[in-house]
Amino acid sequence: MGIRHTFLSATLVVAGALSGTAAFAGEALDQIMSSNTLKVATDPNWAPQSFLNDQNELDGFDVDVAREIASRMGVEIEFVTPSWDVITAGNWNGRWHLSVGSMTPTTARGEVLDFPGVYYYTPASAVVHNDSPYQEIADLNGAKMAAGISTTFELYLQKDLTIDASGVPAFDYQITPGEYRSYETGAVALDDLRLGDGVRLNGVVGSLPAMLKAVENGYPIRVLGDPLFYEPLAIAIDKGDAELSAKLGALIDEMRTDGTLKALSEKWYGVDYTTALN
Repeated sequence: MGIRHTFLSATLVVAGALSGTAAFAGEALDQIMSSNTLKVATDPNWAPQSFLNDQNELDGFDVDVAREIASRMGVEIEFVTPSWDVITAGNWNGRWHLSVGSMTPTTARGEVLDFPGVYYYTPASAVVHNDSPYQEIADLNGAKMAAGISTTFELYLQKDLTIDASGVPAFDYQITPGEYRSYETGAVALDDLRLGDGVRLNGVVGSLPAMLKAVENGYPIRVLGDPLFYEPLAIAIDKGDAELSAKLGALIDEMRTDGTLKALSEKWYGVDYTTALN
């Protein structure tokens, strides 16, 4: 209640960063509380996690989780939309405080970011065009594959994925692409796949909920085989603020215990992805 939701473009964020960025001093929690604003980075084109709805407002599971965090902190929320590779690079310098963007805590990301809490888990899957002759994951060996840049899906196709979280099932690299293309987002890759099998791509690796949402929205694609791996997905902050990390971790635990995360997962996915691997 009483939370103001604003949305800034990535262009404005970058412009502000280039014109006299203030020193962040590493005290993010104090800065949030004194400004009464939590700045959250997320993706405007990744339904159902985060997207622009018919009213041109940010909506989705991640967006609802971010709003709930801000509400429990008693501050307003401001969304910013830098590119994913900029978010995962760390060294935010106070341009935003928190990423609620379904980020997997990999070892490489852990060098520049901290992960206060895992808030849900999702399967990663491969999809092909409905007209594709491929029927099994193994059929994708030698195929033209794609994923979003700086994602775990890209790392999987590059056979360079290490997930730094406990309780994650082991996985094998089942696909050796003949050709690989990196896209700004997984959604853009799906736009190329929908043109037809082999027109630009044979397959895309991404988040299963996002793939199913694309099918629901009329994309002529189908999921191939079983999940390739399971992702623990966490909120992320710039590295080195123990106080903010502890505060956010406690809020995520609270939201899980009181059923808020479960309710939001069921609202957006129809299933509870928040407490166990599916």
